[in-house]
Amino acid sequence: MSLELLEAKPGEPTVGSGPPVLPPRVGAGGRPPEGPPGLLGDPARFGLLAFLGTLTMMFVGLTSAYLVRQTAPDWRPLPAPRILWWNTAALLLSSLALEAARGGLRSVDLVAARRGMAAAGLLGLAFALGQVQAWRILTAQGLSLAGNPHNSFFYVLSGLHVVHLSGGLIWWAAAFRRLQGLAFAPEGDALRLFAMYWHFLAGLWLYLLYVLFVL
Repeated sequence: MSLELLEAKPGEPTVGSGPPVLPPRVGAGGRPPEGPPGLLGDPARFGLLAFLGTLTMMFVGLTSAYLVRQTAPDWRPLPAPRILWWNTAALLLSSLALEAARGGLRSVDLVAARRGMAAAGLLGLAFALGQVQAWRILTAQGLSLAGNPHNSFFYVLSGLHVVHLSGGLIWWAAAFRRLQGLAFAPEGDALRLFAMYWHFLAGLWLYLLYVLFVL
């Protein structure tokens, strides 16, 4: 899926080629289709939304278990390491940098797009490494996974989030490599699917932070 992000669209010029020849698009009744394809006409988007829906249900289920377990007498609140707030800022800035990259593509500015993508990936990596450091800080304080139920939920929820963010970083690396090899900006929003996934992870982390330390 990552390699389709920045593939040339039909009708894009390539180096050394002549004017593009667009195949006719025919809709129902022999008429040209109106507007972009719907959800079912975009398998990649449909697949991503289905995956995000599944992921949402998993975290909702874990949240329900968390809220029930929170009422037990052995529940002891876990103090939030200060580094979590810095990690959160890095992830939100990463989303902003990704939007800057998309803006660069829309304005046919590959330099701006590459800078935005580089910043998005580095900030995302900083978030992941910061989460690992948060776990180390808590472990050094004797707040291990098996210490109490709140500890367990924090490690499990934040760990699952980092696992999915690591998958996003692999997707980012493939998209960034493709972007580096382009000689011209592709048509449309070539980073749309990746941005959908990345922003979902940012929103999911804000949700988890609220559930774990505010709710």
